[in-house]
Amino acid sequence: MSTVKQIKAKATFEVKTWDEKPYSELIGGAKFTRANVTVSIHGDIEGEGTLEYLMFYPGDGSASFVGLEHVIGRIGDRAGSFVLQHTGIDDGSTTRSAYLVVPGSGTGDLRGLRGKGKSVLSRDKPQYALPLSYDFEA
Repeated sequence: MSTVKQIKAKATFEVKTWDEKPYSELIGGAKFTRANVTVSIHGDIEGEGTLEYLMFYPGDGSASFVGLEHVIGRIGDRAGSFVLQHTGIDDGSTTRSAYLVVPGSGTGDLRGLRGKGKSVLSRDKPQYALPLSYDFEA
């Protein structure tokens, strides 16, 4: 059995737009929100991402979220699109996020893309790390 070596892409992203609205507000300040977000991505991954987040704020300054991001652009010299599935938590100053490429979501030269990554984001920086370890199905 052969193993496929994963490539480690280094990229950063910047938030271009963030439109967040509550859809359910609970007693005690807790709420559910939906955020529509666009980001620009630079580095080993180049392109634009469009995200839809569902978020829960328990009322203590923290948040938990899940989301799907459609990325259109390129990884290395391969162009196309793919979808990232995000999960994470925010403690009020730092966001910890894990994401994976949704199987079967790659298009164009990115067909068969597999991968995952983790980020720790601090709000005091204008750009955030988006590392991705990836390979392609044979």
